[in-house]
Amino acid sequence: MFKKAKPYQNDAMKLPVKDLEQAIPFYETVMGFTLVSRTDAPCRSAVLARDEVQIGLAENGGDPTQDGCFFLVDDVEKTFANLKARGLNAESPNYRVDRYGGNSFKVFFVVAPDGLCYCLGEQLNP
Repeated sequence: MFKKAKPYQNDAMKLPVKDLEQAIPFYETVMGFTLVSRTDAPCRSAVLARDEVQIGLAENGGDPTQDGCFFLVDDVEKTFANLKARGLNAESPNYRVDRYGGNSFKVFFVVAPDGLCYCLGEQLNP
């Protein structure tokens, strides 16, 4: 289960993509998100949801290779297996343990075709 989204930059609801129409299928098919809404103003954007998380993709001129989110999940191994079964092109999750704010997280990374990078992690010492 996806529990929280923490953006690397400023806003998980304004993650930059170059082409919204090309980006959305990856999030629906591989990442398991559902399209909630879309708009054309002030720029083309969409809101997607999965479990307890919402993110927004936007054609806002930002550089997708410099942004993304950390997704807190309840079980990192099940999450990787779920994404792999949905078509994630990764042979191994290459898990590692990262520390942040005095907590340890078992994590793996997914880079979307649009260039956004996601760190998915389970807290080891809640």
